[in-house]
Amino acid sequence: MNVSRAGSGLEPLQDGSRVVILGGGPGGVASAITLKREAQSAGRDVEVVIVEGKQFVGEQHYNQCVGVLSPPVDVLLEKELGIPFPYHLQRGIITGYVLHAGRRQIILDGTSEPSVALRRVQFDAYMLDAAHERGVTIWQARATDIEFHADRVVVYTENLPLEADVVIGAFGLDEGSAAIFSRTVGYRPPPTLSSIVTKYHPGEAGITKFGSRIHAFLPSSPRIEFGAITPKGNHLTINIAGDSVDTALMDDFLAFPETRRALPDFENAGRFNSNDLRYFKGRFPRGLARHFTGDRFVMVGDAAGLVRAFKGKGVTSAIQTGIRAARVILRDGISKSAFQSRYYSANADILSDLPYGQAMRHFTILAARLGMMDPILRAAEHNPNLYRALFDAVSAHRSYREVLQEGLSWATIRAVGGAWLHLSGI
Repeated sequence: MNVSRAGSGLEPLQDGSRVVILGGGPGGVASAITLKREAQSAGRDVEVVIVEGKQFVGEQHYNQCVGVLSPPVDVLLEKELGIPFPYHLQRGIITGYVLHAGRRQIILDGTSEPSVALRRVQFDAYMLDAAHERGVTIWQARATDIEFHADRVVVYTENLPLEADVVIGAFGLDEGSAAIFSRTVGYRPPPTLSSIVTKYHPGEAGITKFGSRIHAFLPSSPRIEFGAITPKGNHLTINIAGDSVDTALMDDFLAFPETRRALPDFENAGRFNSNDLRYFKGRFPRGLARHFTGDRFVMVGDAAGLVRAFKGKGVTSAIQTGIRAARVILRDGISKSAFQSRYYSANADILSDLPYGQAMRHFTILAARLGMMDPILRAAEHNPNLYRALFDAVSAHRSYREVLQEGLSWATIRAVGGAWLHLSGI
């Protein structure tokens, strides 16, 4: 297919332009639908092609994402993209959290809208279908190489080559796609944490006993940064994360007394479902990628490292950054300078919060290792500001900047000091 373009510059896209998006996850679909909707509103005919090698239909691919969608993702879908929120796919409502740290635990329930748990592969299939219904071409293949020229981009795939005016990288942490951009434009993927994910079917009575809260863990293990158990309809999803977690560490996590207490009837694990406790390995970003914008290309979501710092809301960030990239392409242009000025400023909320998220990450790791979480959790039981800060940190309902500002007030520091003295018997 040949690209028909009105000019060969790097101005906003006009009639006859084409955008190729590498990746059909939430970020890629958000970019595609925004491009189609807003180009049509502006009276422009822009062709949008998503290149995706995975088969989401029939659940032929497993996605390591835990699959919890939190507000405002419902607003983004319905108001920004014109897609009904897929309540029919939900596998449970998350009403709160149980935070386990040190020798204590605390129940954290907020007043905002609950989150929705679902199967990520089903959600991805739903989103990709929505893009197709809105005129986006779905190209079932993997990208194998890319060339950047002054007037076009050539994307080579397992099928036919595609020419485009601009390419959006929405490939997450796919190593093959990252390597293509690394050797052509100097892109460097974001630093990551590794994760191990498994699931367990405790039976209907076990699911009822577990309830509708996510159990989050901050263990003292030097290699496990955090773990979680999430109710997902008829099963529990269990995951851990750290710099280099492996199956042995997941075995250790499942053997922790606090984990065993949270998992109903775990001594009979495996008798309900033969797929129980199969381990899957994945990664997620913990910082920014390098050189993720340039003339005729821009990365969104995980590929750019533009996610909520530390953990949480990866799907929301992917959709937000996909929408923002599309709007820059249509309104400001496809040059490196346009992306570095407009795209960066559009994502100022994410970028400005990254240092606070990293500070929170290091503080949490240190506190867990030094046994300081016990007095923090005890203080939060009596201090509303600290309680809210813990809830917002775990649920991702507010920025880390706001969490730290509230959590590090003199009142909360005094409350933690008093709790430490009480627990120390001083």
